[in-house]
Amino acid sequence: MPLADDVTVCITLTGHVQGVGFRPFVYRIALQHGISGEVQNRVGEVRIIATGSRLAIAQFQKDLIAAAPPLSRPAIASVDPVEPQVFDAFTIAASSENADARIFVPPDYFMCDDCREELQDPKDRRFRYPFINCTQCGPRYTLIRQLPYDRPNTSMDQFPLCPECMTEYEDPADRRFHAEPVACPVCGPQISFETVDQAEPIIGEPGLKAALDYLRDGKIIAVKGVGGYHLMCDACSEDAVALLRQRKCRPDKPLAIMVPVNGDDGFRDLRQFVRLSDEDKELIAGPMRPIVLVQKLDGSPLAENVAPGLSELGVFLPYTPLHQLLTAGFGGPLVATSGNISGEPVLTANDEANKRLANVADAFLHHNRPILRPADDPVFRRIAGRMRPLRIGRGSAPRELDLPWKLQQPVLAVGGHMKGTVALGWDDRVVVSPHIGEMDSPRSMAVFEEVAADLQELYGVKAARIVCDAHPGYATHRWARMQTDLPVSPIWHHSAHASAVAGEFPGCDNWLIFAWDGVGLGPDQSLWGGEALLGRPGDWQRVASMRPFRLPGGERAGREPWRSAAALHWECDKSWGEHLDADGLLRAAWQQQLNAPKTSAVGRLFDAAAALVCGTNKVSFEAQGPMHLESLCTDVGEVIRMAQSVDSDGVLRTDWEPMLAMLSDQQRSERRRAEAFHTSMATALLQQVRELAELHKIERVGLAGGVFQNRVLTGQVAQLLAGDGYDVRLGIDLPCNDAAISFGQVAECAALDNWEDV
Repeated sequence: MPLADDVTVCITLTGHVQGVGFRPFVYRIALQHGISGEVQNRVGEVRIIATGSRLAIAQFQKDLIAAAPPLSRPAIASVDPVEPQVFDAFTIAASSENADARIFVPPDYFMCDDCREELQDPKDRRFRYPFINCTQCGPRYTLIRQLPYDRPNTSMDQFPLCPECMTEYEDPADRRFHAEPVACPVCGPQISFETVDQAEPIIGEPGLKAALDYLRDGKIIAVKGVGGYHLMCDACSEDAVALLRQRKCRPDKPLAIMVPVNGDDGFRDLRQFVRLSDEDKELIAGPMRPIVLVQKLDGSPLAENVAPGLSELGVFLPYTPLHQLLTAGFGGPLVATSGNISGEPVLTANDEANKRLANVADAFLHHNRPILRPADDPVFRRIAGRMRPLRIGRGSAPRELDLPWKLQQPVLAVGGHMKGTVALGWDDRVVVSPHIGEMDSPRSMAVFEEVAADLQELYGVKAARIVCDAHPGYATHRWARMQTDLPVSPIWHHSAHASAVAGEFPGCDNWLIFAWDGVGLGPDQSLWGGEALLGRPGDWQRVASMRPFRLPGGERAGREPWRSAAALHWECDKSWGEHLDADGLLRAAWQQQLNAPKTSAVGRLFDAAAALVCGTNKVSFEAQGPMHLESLCTDVGEVIRMAQSVDSDGVLRTDWEPMLAMLSDQQRSERRRAEAFHTSMATALLQQVRELAELHKIERVGLAGGVFQNRVLTGQVAQLLAGDGYDVRLGIDLPCNDAAISFGQVAECAALDNWEDV
């Protein structure tokens, strides 16, 4: 019973407070402080009615933030006195769906240490159960059908809880209180092993054993996880990896490996293959459990064809109980690459996986817990002094960001063509979807449409406008134009890149942002990609670029880097590539400007350098040549000075011609040429900044676009600019590649709305 001097307050918390065990946490600390009342989930926020002494209430409020569960990020939105109420105890009230709140959809989480111990404990009733979880771990985004996040609103609604699980689920003192995916071998999902010619699936533990036998025999298994399928095989077997590459038509692109958790710190096995820093270990073992690119060790037992010709390896630890059982049972590293047709979204449905991966996998390890939407594995790399995402996905998305401006109406931004993501923006909020894929297949577009509809449904926000890339040839642009019930706002590709960086780091109106990538359509209808944009979101001015050249064969140059190398020479009236253009027809077409669009793209300069230095004339995946070129570098290189001049449009241009002789000089080693190219490009950027600074006020320098995924170039650029006293920014929450385009489109629209109101 409340005392005479007790007070009653209503505390509203927003932020990441759903799907993270926040209500049982509130219950426990309320009991610790002798507080009565109730806590309620109210669609995106948590409301607490608390009665107690003023001192107890004050300490309770502090602990709500200071002692919050590790996966949560709460914020106290308000604390309001209310009429004293009589509570016999502190209780957890049923969730309310009638609230206008800031909704947060939780991502999927890895298996926590407590669940891992139970998984390995023969005395535990969930011993070796592949779907063990609690309030601090397990799937979220991929199984939530609608909010509030309660079991009937998830794909677990088809698995009624057994009495023992129900007791845990209803006990506020239990760590599985309202763990919505909670289950056990009696009442929960089950795994099943299938082969093409197998009459009946093998269920449960025998199915897991059969899968392990297949892996030991050098075969390929499609394994259903949290956000989709992996294709898995023995990462130490050259033959198994070669077979996977042949069947998936992926001859060169590096493959990620999943390594068992072993040793006191969990990294004993991983140390056999890679060199780990403390920062590497912190991210690899963190709650996101991403793929992290780290330095390979020479002479490891890993198959050389896992990441041929590269100095880094993508590694990650098992993040689900099923993955833990597989890696521990196999006793070594497993290739775990996306279970998809290359470039498409990862597959999620059993029947679809059976059909589409039938020519790739020898067998399938399915389960019967539905995946409502795909979420591929996130990928991180250390660039310019910190870990940065190259792809967002399971565990890191939906990615939610705040804008420094408010949108006049909700918008759906559909991104570009590569590295597809979708962003939903309203008020001052943006939610960016997980990685979808390349938007050049029917399945990619189908998943794209599903994700766009899902975001609006989950967050209760209906878009009133569509924002797309200005390039009319992009599938997302064409889709936007087909939505006749909504107005469409095209945004220039590199303006979106620039606004993505500026949107992450508000408070500056005088940016100089370098947008270096492959190609994107510019306002002059040429293919940009080596630009420096001055200003702020909604008001960008192109002030610097590279000397343009024409790409023979247009889009084919991206798959055949020799074309870019030839074009640079032809532009300077030099000979090169005659053995590749034996009949001379390509050069003749180039001279007549037939299918030879003009570009200023730095990405194509890197392609040309890779062709000249590494002999990478044709590639099987994006950026293959530049990745090999980068892997050659071990030190700062010689600087080849490149002249700068202002063109007739007032754009400062850097002339790359002086580098051609160095890149073709066979007397220099490949390493020296690669290092000189990287250092010369970084120095050219610095020279542009210095010259522009004499004419314009520059508060910050930003780096955007896929070229800045290159750690050698970006590290040198950041160091050179910092040496001149510049504040340099590169995306932290989102990749610098085209995955950030959708967010940049929303930021650009919000800024334009804001300037129109001024």
